[in-house]
Amino acid sequence: MKTTYLTLALLALLQLSLLGQDFEFGSVTADDVKLSKNDLDSFSNAAVLNEYGKAYMIYNDAKNITELIVEYHVRIKIFNRDGYKYANIVIPTYRDDSGNRVETLTEIKATTINIVNGRIVSIPLDKNQVFKENANKYLTNNKFTFPDLQDGSIVEYSYRLVSPHIFNFKTWYLQDDIPKVNSTFVASIPGMYTYNVILRGPYPLATQDAKLDRGCFRIAGRDIDCSRMTYGMRNIPAFVAEDYMTAPSNFKSAIYFELSDIYRLNGTNLKITKEWRDVDRELTSDGDFGGQMKRENVFKSLLPDILKSASDDLSKAKALYGYIQKNIKWNNYIGKYGEHGIKDALEDRSGNVGDINLALIAGLRAAGLDAEAAILSTRDNGVVNDIHPVLSDFNYVVAKVNIADDYYLLDASDPLLPFGLLPLRCINGKARVINLKNPSYWIELHASEKSTTDYTLTAELAPDGMLKGKMITRSRGYAAYNKRRAIAKYNTVAEYIEHIDEQMPRINIMDGEISGVDIVEQSLIESYEVEMKLYDNLNAREMFFNPFFINRLKSNPFNLDERTYPVDMGTASQERVQMTIKLPSTYEIKAKPNDYNLAIENKGGRYLTQTNLVNGDTFTFSQLMALNQAIYSPESYFSLKEFFSRIIQHEKIDVVLRKTEEK
Repeated sequence: MKTTYLTLALLALLQLSLLGQDFEFGSVTADDVKLSKNDLDSFSNAAVLNEYGKAYMIYNDAKNITELIVEYHVRIKIFNRDGYKYANIVIPTYRDDSGNRVETLTEIKATTINIVNGRIVSIPLDKNQVFKENANKYLTNNKFTFPDLQDGSIVEYSYRLVSPHIFNFKTWYLQDDIPKVNSTFVASIPGMYTYNVILRGPYPLATQDAKLDRGCFRIAGRDIDCSRMTYGMRNIPAFVAEDYMTAPSNFKSAIYFELSDIYRLNGTNLKITKEWRDVDRELTSDGDFGGQMKRENVFKSLLPDILKSASDDLSKAKALYGYIQKNIKWNNYIGKYGEHGIKDALEDRSGNVGDINLALIAGLRAAGLDAEAAILSTRDNGVVNDIHPVLSDFNYVVAKVNIADDYYLLDASDPLLPFGLLPLRCINGKARVINLKNPSYWIELHASEKSTTDYTLTAELAPDGMLKGKMITRSRGYAAYNKRRAIAKYNTVAEYIEHIDEQMPRINIMDGEISGVDIVEQSLIESYEVEMKLYDNLNAREMFFNPFFINRLKSNPFNLDERTYPVDMGTASQERVQMTIKLPSTYEIKAKPNDYNLAIENKGGRYLTQTNLVNGDTFTFSQLMALNQAIYSPESYFSLKEFFSRIIQHEKIDVVLRKTEEK
């Protein structure tokens, strides 16, 4: 991810010839009509022909507030039926907790433009077809769909949004999941407001200009000058999301605005972008955050029973962690603040992530342990700004307990998580550690364990082509956690085994058992009696079977020509297969896959296979695939892509058995 910080002083020095101007509504050009999907790329089903946005401020004397006005205008070409979804428009509007500060949407205009017998035909949207849907108490979605769509339609719409929320001004996404021919944004900011302006993403601006607009903002009878900034890009590739990534908003090219200071008319300065010491004070004094961390008294009567078998600090921490896991059920709401308070959460046996983990911190402190809170942003919420403290970036809290020279990050919201293992949704860049007495500080978030799975198959191949034996699977770390979560969705372990049997059409599970389901600190062990038909033609001189039938890699998860963002798997992983198969006395091995040793650059991973014939009639096979890094840079993408591609090709190779004379 590339992030660039732009200052107003720098922008004022840049005078470029391309200045952003809105385009005329409905004025379709010959280039718009002729544009085909192959002119941009062969994958996109729609494209933005032109996009213009303008944001500026006015002072509303009647409401006594400053309002942000956003004018938006876009023209999109739909290439085929798969692109029709881009004609389903959703415009969100927000309100605050009080319900008084509400965004309003006005002046919606939309039309579908088709070429019929060489003539341009416009079909305007009936404004009665704009619907409001209340998603929650904060969000209303305004929805409409363009009429009379066909392949090659051009759809165009514009609107005006009035917002009382000026803190983040307006984020402008220059890049989206379809290509854009042109995107231009103009921001007019009064001199009494200072914003940190951030360009994020891999692509440079084609247009970047700043100039002074005299008297553009009027307040209390005074005219205030504005900085008028223009940003633009042309021929912007579509952002293509692929497996193993965090939130797409982390990597799309976009302009972000963060309010830093407000200079009042009386000459005073209100600093909005705070220092971390201000945030520390705010959080530790907040009744739903620091106030809950301090509630050690809630645990005083509970501790003797919870800690009765604990002999040291680590066992005390584990006992308290297990107690919170069992006694407060997660209500599926995340958050860095408590929702009900830890006393009510314990009594009701229910709470959000804040209730649960702040309760854990209070309990750890009550036991005399050094416990702190770590606030973070989940993977789907985006990365946090580590330059300026922006509290709204954080949406999650976990406990940090310091024992001797080590520390452990704990999330007690899931009873299937072993001590010290965070859910992968939390492994996202950095966390800020909040201490009740000392200054806060950053820590890097890393998975404390890797995902490890070992498969062991001991079997015998009968002359009729039936392979029978025992398969044992041992899972540790995140692999065990994910399997426990899968098992928990079924009423019984037997139901889960039946489901696994249905998912493996070539392998029949005749009997099975799973141990370690409820003991999350241990490995999860699955033991199955299995059989599978390897071949049917018993009269053939040669028989073929593929030894890569256990968790075979069927497709390459990496298929982009270029990936401009990291491959983020969350954790390192290792998968090992050990197979011992006794062959029929009437067969011998004629051919087998060559031993294979494949590596990713910079020790990023390894793939190994080895086959042997032991005592003349026993075939052994071993396979190892290790991905040693949780995150691979964009520069390593092609090495990773080639690694998986070669594995897929290698796993197509069969073992060839040749029938011998009867012994």
